[in-house]
Amino acid sequence: MKDLTPNGIALRISITVAIAVTLIVFLLEYFISTVNVFLILTVFPLAFLASYIGFRIAVEKFIYKKIKVIYRTIHKLKLKKGEEQKEFSLNQIQEEVEDWDKLNKQEIERLKGLENYRREFVGNVSHELKTPIFNIQGYLLTLLEGGLEDPSINVNYLKKANKSVNRMISLIEDLDEISKLESGAIEMNIEKIDLAELIKEVINSLELKAKKNKGTIIFVDESNKPVWVKADAGGINQVLVNLIVNSLKYGKENGETLIKLFDMHDNILVEVADDGQGIAEEHLSRLFERFYRTDKGRARESGGTGLGLSIVKHIIEAHNQTINVRSTVDVGSTFSFTLKKA
Repeated sequence: MKDLTPNGIALRISITVAIAVTLIVFLLEYFISTVNVFLILTVFPLAFLASYIGFRIAVEKFIYKKIKVIYRTIHKLKLKKGEEQKEFSLNQIQEEVEDWDKLNKQEIERLKGLENYRREFVGNVSHELKTPIFNIQGYLLTLLEGGLEDPSINVNYLKKANKSVNRMISLIEDLDEISKLESGAIEMNIEKIDLAELIKEVINSLELKAKKNKGTIIFVDESNKPVWVKADAGGINQVLVNLIVNSLKYGKENGETLIKLFDMHDNILVEVADDGQGIAEEHLSRLFERFYRTDKGRARESGGTGLGLSIVKHIIEAHNQTINVRSTVDVGSTFSFTLKKA
């Protein structure tokens, strides 16, 4: 970084002026055919000294002081309560200006990212709501135009309209839950729970769904003992349900969903693995984003809102833990998260 003190500025200008004056004297003497070496050697230091003193005073009085007054006012606004104003140089001013510029560029990029995220989010919500609304409208119009009197149509179309309404309700409930999780409005009721027992309860509750999807849920519980963790029972129940339901949706026919627990010193690692279609590597980094789907057509047909994994991520993070995924196409996927031991 260049020296921007009054001394540094005056020094650079003075050297330039002294060289210029000396060069002019040399050229004048050269053209009149008498070059006085002593005169040239004397001119340089005199020119340098005179210009240095002049520019030093000018910079100090007319430039540096004005900049210091402006900067002192700005710096005072940045001081925290109890901090004292300190002296600074132009080098320090330059450093702070460069830091300010860097921070503002980062903030601008962050705001651009948020704007893109907002635009994408609004577009996704609009698209997700548009499909069931148009479906309901179509069913109702058919009924109003005479379908209501046709026994082979009326009940069927009313059931379809009800299914679309339920999808909208699920979407709104999931959005509301994510908003509450992000804002901290939902507090986790952290208590000592038996994770093994909770897993068994979740498996029992999903038994009919597993049969419908022609899948099997297996809890690999080798110890057959309680596994005590500190967690919110309701939240972890939802995490397990979402992960297992996903494995059933995207698993192969007659496939298996395996749930395993591993002792990781202070934590318990939970793995939910399937032998389904797997997920391509380019999708893995975005898998927990809202509305992100690897197979949009199939996901909508199965009735998903596209928010399940995002909710899972927020619940695990609310426990100050992490969730990860690894997957291989045509082999299967494994979701894993940790919980603190009790």
